[in-house]
Amino acid sequence: MRRVVITGAGTINPLGHDVPATLAAMQAGTCAIGPLDIRDVDRLQIQIGAQVRGYDEVEHFSRQDLTLYDRFTQFALLSAAQAMEQAGLVLSGDLGDRAGVILGTSGGGLNTQDDNYRAVYAEGKIRVHPFIVPRLMANAAASHVSIRHNLRGPVLTVSTACASSNHAMGQALGVIRGGMADVMLTGGTEAMLCFGGIKAWEGLRVMSRDGCRPFSADRNGMVQGEGGAVFVFEEREHAIARGADILCEVAGFAMSSDAADIVTPAAEGAARAMRGALADGGIALADVGYINAHGTGTAVNDRTETQAIRSVFGTVADDLCVSSTKAMHGHLIGGTGAVELLACIMAVRDGVIAPTIGLAQPDPVCDLDYVANTARRADVSVAMSNAFAFGGLNAVLALRRA
Repeated sequence: MRRVVITGAGTINPLGHDVPATLAAMQAGTCAIGPLDIRDVDRLQIQIGAQVRGYDEVEHFSRQDLTLYDRFTQFALLSAAQAMEQAGLVLSGDLGDRAGVILGTSGGGLNTQDDNYRAVYAEGKIRVHPFIVPRLMANAAASHVSIRHNLRGPVLTVSTACASSNHAMGQALGVIRGGMADVMLTGGTEAMLCFGGIKAWEGLRVMSRDGCRPFSADRNGMVQGEGGAVFVFEEREHAIARGADILCEVAGFAMSSDAADIVTPAAEGAARAMRGALADGGIALADVGYINAHGTGTAVNDRTETQAIRSVFGTVADDLCVSSTKAMHGHLIGGTGAVELLACIMAVRDGVIAPTIGLAQPDPVCDLDYVANTARRADVSVAMSNAFAFGGLNAVLALRRA
């Protein structure tokens, strides 16, 4: 079977506008959650979020570009450019035919949709811009990354709510393993922090008004974030032949469906995905040193995920380091798995485990080592990233040290 490695990474998210800044913030236990600065915030019950601050789109894109680029597309393009620069790839000629893009997003161009609903229904306008559809469509980000980098192979978008990024990266892994491509740009992007996006999530009553505290006894809900991350997945021999710096190997992937409830997670479904990723990578339980948990900060998710990890790892679970970085960067929905994969790369490549900040009160039903509040140095040869979505859809990736 063809092996797949990561040779480039890029991101823009609430913790930083690139990978070094993001990893430094993760190591420092920085919290990027704060008061929202959006239109009509006073009409919202939930007024906190993790925004990408200090970002001005006109510094990165022309006015003509911005007629086509929703915020979620902007995040993907900036992340992809960083990843390609680190990978040192120029996809010209035949190599462009052997390269593609698979990105995850849940909402797509939600800012564009929100603005135009407002224009038509609230302001009474009878016309919208002719490029609204290509701006808001879920595949816009993947298509623009393809255009920008001459990626003429498989290009598609995956939308599976909060598991979108992990599903996208798992599909990219399969495309390279199956011989359809040698290089894939993959990850996820999301920009839901607009009035309509937050108002919709308010209806679910799973949002916190004061912060995200995964696995803590006083946790009271999730906090939304925005941003994205993109990686260069590359066939291992192809990367070695061109002398690429290999960040880590993508060792295993699996997905499952709870087939149980549209919003309530099931431990058994999550456990099957974790077992599947281990089996796919030929990974022994004792080889796993770190799990980046889905860890949303809701009462049900954190309890269920803890049960699932214990079900899979048994007594070995006591030796695992588990953390949720969502307390720092918020829940990026379709982009969250991509940003969280950076924490897994940091664990296997740099030997640093990102903490679960805000964990002040241990919860007896959440009884794992959650690396509370302070980053930790550890020798990690394999790290796993969990993503569990509404709809009962689970996707788990395993990374191995190169």
